[in-house]
Amino acid sequence: MPLAQSNGIELYYETHGDPGHPALLLVNGYSSQLVQWGDGFRESLAERGRFVISFDNRDTGLSTHLDGVVVDLPAILAASAGDAEMPAVPYDLSTFAADAVGLLDHLGVDAAHIAGSSMGGMIVQQLAIDHPQRVLSLTSIMSTTSEPDYFESTPEAAAALTRALPTDREAYIADSVEKSAVFCGSRYFDRDEAAKKAAAAYDRAFYPEGMVRQMAAVRASGSRGEQLRGLAIPTLVIHGRDDTLITPKGGERTAEIIPGANLLLLHDMGHDLPRPLWPLVFDAVISHTEHAIG
Repeated sequence: MPLAQSNGIELYYETHGDPGHPALLLVNGYSSQLVQWGDGFRESLAERGRFVISFDNRDTGLSTHLDGVVVDLPAILAASAGDAEMPAVPYDLSTFAADAVGLLDHLGVDAAHIAGSSMGGMIVQQLAIDHPQRVLSLTSIMSTTSEPDYFESTPEAAAALTRALPTDREAYIADSVEKSAVFCGSRYFDRDEAAKKAAAAYDRAFYPEGMVRQMAAVRASGSRGEQLRGLAIPTLVIHGRDDTLITPKGGERTAEIIPGANLLLLHDMGHDLPRPLWPLVFDAVISHTEHAIG
């Protein structure tokens, strides 16, 4: 099992493609394992001339779990709303970013193109802020700057996200499908595909405890707005107009404040990367990284 010692933990990772090609690091979102990219996603990017690196973030999948580490999520949420002082958290988005840099070190990659979805978009933004010398280009997908005015969900999506998670396998899969129906774009939503992904995630590593700590990390990290204004890294922002979990203003704001950023708004995409849109996304990412290389 490929494990990298990184930032005091172990990260499970996979690679696709020729290590001699430009590296493209993919960073998963909240509570998401690397299998959630979907069958063929990483392979297709590798076939287009990228050395694709993916991994499980800490507290998910086959990477290190911080078993028993307790966070006071209600207090953290209250503090993020400005109502109290922020409690201590075991890690934040900068920690996630340092984990990713440690993986690049392990693989001998000096600098990489980085792309992240949802919370993964927040992580790659933070990585570009904290470690700009390690970043060739940035692609932020269905994410946000975490500025309060640009970090919102529809009421239905917020309720789905915070709904209690079933522990029984079949109930978990059914619940995941129903949540995905709220989050994902209506045109391309595939219930069978959503059920397949949920089953794969459950069978590989069902670990709901980590979700609380990851949510705490996002909320405790606060806004990156001012820091992003100073980036000098080629940036592509991809967002779905049908996104209910992080509404389009999150992506629009990201592209607005990062100097020179390009914005791709996809009409029929929600908080997902539906297979019919993969060719368009691949074209955008490959073109973006090619121009960044110069």
